[in-house]
Amino acid sequence: MKNRHHVLVLFLAAVIVSTGCEKKLDLLPTNDITAETVFSTAAGYKQAAAKFYASMVVEGNPTRDIPPEIVSDMGNTGFLRMYWYLQCLSTDEAGWTYFNNTDPVGIHQMTWSANTQVIAGLYYRCYYTIGVCNNFIQQSTDAKLSERGITGADATEIKALRAEAQFLRAYNYWVLLDNFGNVPFIDDSYVFGSGVLPKQIKAAELFKYVEDQLKAIDAGTDMKAARTNENGRADKGAVWALLARLYLNAKVYSGADRYTDAITYANKVIAAGYKLHPKYKELMLADNDLIAEKSAPAQEFIWTIRYDGTNTQTWSGTTFLVHGPSGVTGDSSGSNGTWNCMRITEQFVDKFASSDIRGQFWTSTQSKTMDVLLGDGTKGYSSSKFRNKTRTGAIGPHTNASKDFVDIDFPIFRLAEIYLIYAEATLRGGSGGNSTTALGYVNELRTRAYNGSTSGNLIPADLTLNFVLDERGRELFWEGHRRTDLIRYGLFTTGTYLWAWKGDVRNGTAVDSKYNLYPIPAIDLSANPNLVQNPGY
Repeated sequence: MKNRHHVLVLFLAAVIVSTGCEKKLDLLPTNDITAETVFSTAAGYKQAAAKFYASMVVEGNPTRDIPPEIVSDMGNTGFLRMYWYLQCLSTDEAGWTYFNNTDPVGIHQMTWSANTQVIAGLYYRCYYTIGVCNNFIQQSTDAKLSERGITGADATEIKALRAEAQFLRAYNYWVLLDNFGNVPFIDDSYVFGSGVLPKQIKAAELFKYVEDQLKAIDAGTDMKAARTNENGRADKGAVWALLARLYLNAKVYSGADRYTDAITYANKVIAAGYKLHPKYKELMLADNDLIAEKSAPAQEFIWTIRYDGTNTQTWSGTTFLVHGPSGVTGDSSGSNGTWNCMRITEQFVDKFASSDIRGQFWTSTQSKTMDVLLGDGTKGYSSSKFRNKTRTGAIGPHTNASKDFVDIDFPIFRLAEIYLIYAEATLRGGSGGNSTTALGYVNELRTRAYNGSTSGNLIPADLTLNFVLDERGRELFWEGHRRTDLIRYGLFTTGTYLWAWKGDVRNGTAVDSKYNLYPIPAIDLSANPNLVQNPGY
């Protein structure tokens, strides 16, 4: 590897301002547009804030956002696609067909290494967004606003955006915590160009940092109240939802359970007035932005990543989830057809009763059993859960003419997950939970899943931890939860639960426990002597 400054620092430094110029990895970037210019007006602040949300949507510039050595195909490096690979493809939810070197070969088989491209892709994507957020936070202090003569309603709005930047930074650090554990840490106190390499933070410390950041946002008055912000922007509902998720997994991250806190913050979300959307099959359609509207009769979505087939074209967002499922025709998906790359293991399919509509399995061109993993897209059912059509059956309104790019927003948090967090935390002994209430929440989900019928509803004895795990799989299928869930239950790497091609064996096998975390990418490890690789790699 050629001599260079620390790779992560350089790519974080490059986000101080927007620029399209080429940058070498061994030089700090120079820019024609300075921070003083970008942030000189209220309008400039708002444009800069759009950047930290956009960083979650589109791929960006390969020499600025992600080192070009990592992934040669930039169409694959957006946040959602990288996250989906690591959270869903590594589990019983999905298998992958292709086997060329730009695709996530080895993720489903659990044979990845510190040189696996998509692992580094998520890592750098998160740090890019963290860098954008840190820069905005640095530039939006009370002192900076006063110095630039920004007051009144403009200052109030910028402070709200600052709280959103703090939240988005916390969310991305949660993603890093969940996937990598012990990672480099840089906050808004870091001075780019100082020559100081980031220090590594332990998982338990990072857990505390994310917790403290979220609780500070919640205690403050800058973040907009739950259910009051515009689509795609976070508000306190998203803060509470992330805290509930963080606390549900606290024992994995920090060694101590926090189920009582998970219940507390789940209750905050529920009390804010979110409601389940009545029709499950409408959740992932091209007009699902309506489910996040403040005026929606049933506002189930708490925070979403917004996609638009004209204005935010990307191969990495929900476009990937529409085209990827094997066999699904363009007429059904509202696109120009399938890439034949994503299927589902038979073990996961078997978790759905025949009357449960949530799997939306595509069976006409597929066999159920995944006898072959690579090279044969017909082995294993797929799903038409994500469809680029509106409730009326029309194609997504902003779909491009060739039907490549889709309009479906992706919910990072929705009420159904919060119901299931409440149920699981209650069953695990969290104080303040009520078993009757938990049963009611689960049965609300199941009534919807059975098209309004109560035939799938539970009695109290049916509601067990194992049932909640399976119900999370059914309800949140392909929404980025499965790996985290299986790790929390002790099933991801062990032999207690096996699925097709786990451990690269047809019927599945236990794997080394090191795979409960992904490795720090080799490119960053070799560049920063402060970093220690995760055990086993």
